[in-house]
Amino acid sequence: MPVEVRLLAWSCLLGLIHIIAASASGLQQRGGFNWAASNREGPSPDVSGPAARLEKASKNFFETFPIFAALVLACVASGRHNTAVVMGAYLYFFGRLAYLPVYGLGVPRVRTLVWGVSIVGILLVFWGLFIKILPYGS
Repeated sequence: MPVEVRLLAWSCLLGLIHIIAASASGLQQRGGFNWAASNREGPSPDVSGPAARLEKASKNFFETFPIFAALVLACVASGRHNTAVVMGAYLYFFGRLAYLPVYGLGVPRVRTLVWGVSIVGILLVFWGLFIKILPYGS
């Protein structure tokens, strides 16, 4: 299995972690288990602090993940397994991995930096889809 596909799979797991972190962190502010088990008609109560930041981090992850996933799958389908694709996949995954705790803890400038790392990763995968360079590992 190509490394970029493995990183895509790990990114899927990271997406689940985002969902769990965002929902678990805001549970008490929204009314606990009774609220979670209800049918939740109407708007959800707002949350603040780390819970709000983790919800925003999760939303941000799911804004970039489909682009990353589509590009990785396009690279696999077209046989573009090269250094740019692999480096991009690593940058995306580790940038997004760092983003969750950094945003949850409220570290503003570092948050922007690690977000930028993941965006550079997406751009590298995109670039690797269209350029002809040596295959990864050559």
